[in-house]
Amino acid sequence: MAELRLEELKAETISAANKLTLKPGQEAFLEPATYTQAEQHLDPAGSWPRVVRDGDDVVGYIMGTFDDDNPAEYLRAAIWRINVAARAQGRGVGRFAVEAFADEARKRGFSRATVVWATGDGGPGEFFEALGFVVIGQTPFGENLGALEL
Repeated sequence: MAELRLEELKAETISAANKLTLKPGQEAFLEPATYTQAEQHLDPAGSWPRVVRDGDDVVGYIMGTFDDDNPAEYLRAAIWRINVAARAQGRGVGRFAVEAFADEARKRGFSRATVVWATGDGGPGEFFEALGFVVIGQTPFGENLGALEL
């Protein structure tokens, strides 16, 4: 892989981000029910959509949110979505994206980043835990709520 870099999501990268092909079965873990329910409470000004490029190729996408005033603590500095192309998985793309999000959270004065993931075989739990996220609870929908102390 060439050197990975992060870019804001722009008109020229939206199509590539939408076409990222995951490994079979991963689609089931794309959007936890908790986030579907909470989406209307997000502050659009605080959204942080980024693509990860490897050379000219878009190989990953991460969307987070930063909202100091959100009444739900787990939505203040939260990773909302992360997708890595099947062909690029296992090469550090996801780690790179999460670390960039954590760096941005620190710059904005947050001391914790969170993420919600659905449980199940082939789900993202091992990935998030390997990056230092610790399960701090479960949502009403039975998903794990993970936190990374910054």
